[in-house]
Amino acid sequence: MLISNAYAAQTAPSGNLMSFLPIIFIFVLFYFMLIRPQMKAAKLQKTMIEALKAGDEVATVGGVVGKVTKVGDNFISVEIAGNTVINIQKHAVQTLLPPGTIKSI
Repeated sequence: MLISNAYAAQTAPSGNLMSFLPIIFIFVLFYFMLIRPQMKAAKLQKTMIEALKAGDEVATVGGVVGKVTKVGDNFISVEIAGNTVINIQKHAVQTLLPPGTIKSI
């Protein structure tokens, strides 16, 4: 006989914990390198916005720099020049600047 019989190969056992280990490792890596730092930054941004008060110097997302004159529930008034006050939404504030920053610009 010139042709030998072909037999089916043994199948590997499925549902093994070792097959899920790389996926679990990648999820843990994503959590500590991407998700957790973003959550921490969002929490810091929220506490900074809640702590805004009149007299603080801020920079907005649009690049406007000014001094807070009035704080409301959703909006703040920012003086950007002498007798020039604009109203912006609180979440548009990007950075709380150190006191005296506007004078040094």
